[in-house]
Parts: sequence; structure tokens; C-alpha cells
Amino acid sequence: MASVSSRLPVFPWDKLEPYKATAAAHPDGIVDLSVGTPVDPVPVLIQRALVAAADSPGYPTVWGTAALRDALVGWVGRRLGAVGVADTNVLPVVGSKELVAWLPTQLGLGPGDRVAYPRLAYPTYEVGARLCGADPVVYDDPTELDPAGLKLLWLNSPSNPTGRVLARDELIRIVAWAREHGVLVFSDECYLELGWEAEPVSVLHPDVCGGRYEGVVAVHSLSKRSNLAGYRAAFIAGDADVLGELLRIRKHGGMMTPAPVQAATVAALGDDAHVTEQRARYAARRAALRSALETHGFRIEHSEASLYLWATRDEPCWETVAHLADLGILVAPGDFYGEAGERFVRVAFTATDERVEAAVKRLG
Repeated sequence: MASVSSRLPVFPWDKLEPYKATAAAHPDGIVDLSVGTPVDPVPVLIQRALVAAADSPGYPTVWGTAALRDALVGWVGRRLGAVGVADTNVLPVVGSKELVAWLPTQLGLGPGDRVAYPRLAYPTYEVGARLCGADPVVYDDPTELDPAGLKLLWLNSPSNPTGRVLARDELIRIVAWAREHGVLVFSDECYLELGWEAEPVSVLHPDVCGGRYEGVVAVHSLSKRSNLAGYRAAFIAGDADVLGELLRIRKHGGMMTPAPVQAATVAALGDDAHVTEQRARYAARRAALRSALETHGFRIEHSEASLYLWATRDEPCWETVAHLADLGILVAPGDFYGEAGERFVRVAFTATDERVEAAVKRLG
């Protein structure tokens, strides 16, 4: 059996440890802007829903409760503009990273199959392909790919790491191309509610998919919008045949969202006020960090959505990481996300207001 080290790339964040130690030695402590993990409290109404469902001694179902499916269907229609969605078009998953990593395996892909994802991308798209022995393929424009053997096409809008948003016309063109060539589209839209200078559009919007979901699935998470990274609450929506097959496979694998988390998800999707409140926090932190970085000599590219600033000083990314670590600020090097990021860093604005203020002072 092939070892993990021969099948998978090095876990990126392990390479950041020496720079983390340097940043942590700063007299005023580290400002960790390297990961997009929420730091603000879980909204009280979600905590209450979790606690109220804590007495759940039986096994939950993989497909989720009827209340959860209703909440997913309602949110997809209300927030994404999807039409004619039924409960067969939704499926809860145990966090979106689990879904991304194991999707090619669950789809039955393997050697000879190809999985495509953006040239600058979340590393787990590549990991998912390698776990099942499929060939990972990067693209700038997916419609320029050779469709031979291409079984799965990942979109990511808004993008991690760049914050780029695919325009409606781009999505229409890509979905039409994929359908023409029989390529399954999975669109990672986990940052869709965090658009700043653009309004992200889902592949499930009728303008994009024509109001039918064949060959198209969207991936959504509550980690960012509702501060629920610790709950592992996410779902997919779209092609009923694809979701039905995944449901059967996931039943065999016991991939069940815990019952209290299902209840918490219902509460979270039924409330928009906490999302608006959290957006305001992020908007303020984003504005402060962007101004400070630009004053310090950085150029910001894309970054019109998501929880990151894609920043460069026109030097190798590890030099930038080292420079900021000396200031007690830890960021992610752009080459974590592909060779095309080798002169950029990704700066998250998911630190507390106090830590963001500290970073701004140091950059000034």
C-alpha cells in the first residue's frame, strides 16, 4: 500500500511553524491572520437550539430531519434564488472540507479520471483527487480544458484564496460547456454571503442553470456566515440523482451530522440578523487591514469577496511571510494555493478587533 506521504502533498501549514514561532515572540504577542477560522461568539439563538437538542440518544439520519431539509430547501430558494427545489435536492454533510476531500472517492472516481480545479485554489481539491488515484488538473478557464476523462469540475466563487468572484456570464458559459461535455460541476460557494465589492451568484440561480439542476451541485457551509466552524455544519444542493447516490454511499459510511448540530443549523438558516451583524464586523476589520497593508507598501488584488486579502509586495511570498512575522503578524504564503501564488500572501481578517488593531499599529 502506498504511504500517505507518497500520495499526498505535505500539509501546508506545517511549513509555517517556524514563522509562527517568530511572530509569537513579539512583545505584544502574535496576530495570527494565517487561517480563516472564526473567533467571534456563536450567536445565542444557535447555541440555544443546540442545547435544546442535546438530549439526542439515538442515531441521527444521514439525510437529516424533515425540519433540517425544509430549512435547507427554504434557504436555497430564498438566498440563492433557486426555483423548484425539493428535499431530494439537498443533503447535509459533516463540514465542507470532508465533502471536498472525499467527494471524488464517493463518486467512484479513480485512475484515468481527471478532477479539475482553479490554478489558485484551496489545497483540498487536489487532495481529494489524489486520495482516489484520479489525476488533478488545474485551469485558468475551465472551458479551455480537454474534456476527455474529465469527470469532476470544481468551481470556487468567491475564491479562496484570492476573493475573486465569477461573474454571472462566466458561470452561464462554464455550466453550459460542462453540460455539453458531460462533466459534473461542483461549485464551492462557502463565502457567498461575504461579498464586499461584488455580489456573488450561485450556480443554482436560474439565470445560470436554467432552473434545472442536472450536472450541477453547490457546496455551502455555516462555518463563516454563522461562526460555526466548530459545529461542522454544511450541505450540498443541486442534482437530485447525484445527491441520491451520495446519500446511499454516505449511509454505508455512517456520515451523519449530529442531531444537535442539525437543530442548530435549522436555527442558523432561519435567522438573517446574526449574518448581517457578523458581516459588519468583518467589513470593519477588512477596511482597517486593507488600508494598513496598502500604507505599508502592499498591493491588493481581487479580494472583492470572502474573508481574505490577496496581497503582494512583488517579492517571493516567503520573504513577505518572514517580514510580517518579524512584526508579530502571521499570514499564509500564496504558494500554499498553487505556484501562481508564489509572490502573494493571503491575509485573513478573522482575528478579534483587538488583534486587528494591533496589526494595524505594527504595519503603520
